[in-house]
Amino acid sequence: MAAPLEVITFRGTGGIVHFIGDEKGFYQDAGIEVNITGTPNSVYQMTNFHAGKYDIASTAIDNIVAYTEGQGPAELDGAPDFAVIMGGAQSELPFIVAGEIKSYDDLKGRSIAVDALSTGFAFILYRMLENAGLTPDDYSLASVGGTDKRWDSMKAGEHAGALLSDPHAKFAIDAGYRQLDSSIDVLDHYQAGVFAVRRGWARENEDRLLAFMTAHLKILDWFLDPANRDESVEIMARNLPNIGDAAAATAVDKLMSPRTGFTPRAGLDMAGIETVLALRSQYAEPKMQLTDPGKYLDLSYYEKLV
Repeated sequence: MAAPLEVITFRGTGGIVHFIGDEKGFYQDAGIEVNITGTPNSVYQMTNFHAGKYDIASTAIDNIVAYTEGQGPAELDGAPDFAVIMGGAQSELPFIVAGEIKSYDDLKGRSIAVDALSTGFAFILYRMLENAGLTPDDYSLASVGGTDKRWDSMKAGEHAGALLSDPHAKFAIDAGYRQLDSSIDVLDHYQAGVFAVRRGWARENEDRLLAFMTAHLKILDWFLDPANRDESVEIMARNLPNIGDAAAATAVDKLMSPRTGFTPRAGLDMAGIETVLALRSQYAEPKMQLTDPGKYLDLSYYEKLV
């Protein structure tokens, strides 16, 4: 068997697809071995992905756009050749705040945690704050890292709020924190997660890439089948023992919904990608107008499978 495929993703409940791939034999059936690495933050993910340490990245499409356009928070060694090959999830991102925060006005003078200031989902947060009438002078933002890091910083009292995904959003609400807003209430369409490769690597490893994609599509079909829901909860709880059965069940139900979870057949929402570009055009530096989703995509591999 060839060397394992190295896949880097964000830690959390979205890893259920990889747990299923391992436990149910989908990767083995495709003739591949897959190593999954959870990233502490987007900077680590994108810099090491660019450097070739990882073959495939499960990431926010905004990260791909940011680094392609030279707007990422870290400088890369040479021009990136990233390409999105298939969709991931339409994740719901609740804006979770400390219990004493009753409205957006209560965030004035407070600090809010993000992964990185200029990539990922920070721009959704900017839109929420702007819609509420706040200006950047009203609050401060701190680059903390992934969801687990943001939740830890809130528990430590360092920050008053953050966008959190499950299971951390549920942990926070159970602990007395409040949901002030949600991405799905602010944006009608938003492409969140995708799978991406380096174009040069993909050309040289097409057979392995297609095997991975084939396995992933079969995993999605299995996971999104309601008949497998209870087993999916068991698999998630077993692989993420710190979240508990109740949080695992909540997470699986959200991930089974195309509005808040995995897109059937790993499709892409082109209107959602246009939203990503519009937010980046509005808030990112240096300023540029981004209007062409196709610049960041290579769907030739996906089209061979569907």
